[in-house]
Amino acid sequence: MTAHDHGKWGCACWGAEDELGAANLLTPAKRLAALKSIETGKVYDLSHVFGTDAPYMAPNQTPFLMMMWSSWRDSIRRRRKHGMTNDAGSNVERIEMTAHVGTHIDALGHVSKGDRLYNGFDAAETLTEWGLSRLGIERTPPMITRGVLLDVAGLDGGPHLAPGRVVTPEELARAAEAAGVTIEPGDFALIRTGWGRYFGTDNARYLAGSPGIDVPAAQWLTAQGVTAIGADNMALEVLPNPDPAKALPVHQHCLAEAGVHIIENLMLEELAADKVARFCLIVLPPKMRGATGAPVRPVAIV
Repeated sequence: MTAHDHGKWGCACWGAEDELGAANLLTPAKRLAALKSIETGKVYDLSHVFGTDAPYMAPNQTPFLMMMWSSWRDSIRRRRKHGMTNDAGSNVERIEMTAHVGTHIDALGHVSKGDRLYNGFDAAETLTEWGLSRLGIERTPPMITRGVLLDVAGLDGGPHLAPGRVVTPEELARAAEAAGVTIEPGDFALIRTGWGRYFGTDNARYLAGSPGIDVPAAQWLTAQGVTAIGADNMALEVLPNPDPAKALPVHQHCLAEAGVHIIENLMLEELAADKVARFCLIVLPPKMRGATGAPVRPVAIV
């Protein structure tokens, strides 16, 4: 069994206690090769701005909320009471959000298949009142690897694919061939559908449905040994699913079965405009204990 030959619950070669999944493929050699590929130093920011205008999928998600917890006036007044005379005013906010609003990465414990999470861990034992005891986002290592852009936005002749449009494995393979890239173990595959143009500009349209991959394309990518799959839409996978009896089957395959992370709500327009197909990708998930995902700021460097 190779490192990217997945069984029902990940790859047996990584062990019964493994919580990294396909991140095991992020070896020092893989990181070094990605860093050595940088030629110009140009940085592409692949994240949207986090704000109250970010779309969210109710009822499982709540909106991004921010309020000022302490202002410069409050802090100066408090410090004067303690005898401080230099009037240092500090502004501190309080933020409330789910970890799945805005550009974010899913932890492997985010989605189950029945009562099983990645590596066959029991969901009932793993999910506690204080978050995940295993497979939380703090288990995800710093990710420095090669990213490849699979641009399928123009397949149907327009600036983007339509909601409910399934991207097939054959179309992903042709996009890779057209870009002159071969997907390798440890790569991040980023899929541009063009749907990201509606993030924060027409949230109702963005949330009503989206183009994306279904299970066959997800299986094709995980068989190539990718560490993560990202897209410029809300859920990576096509919405609604062609089978009305299924919800989040791509999440089940990627996270629970293959141990492959998912990154959603990416901003890929600048990469596509510059026809950048391969790049050094840096993704550093914050270490929030037990969280099922985390906001993230991926950057591509060429």
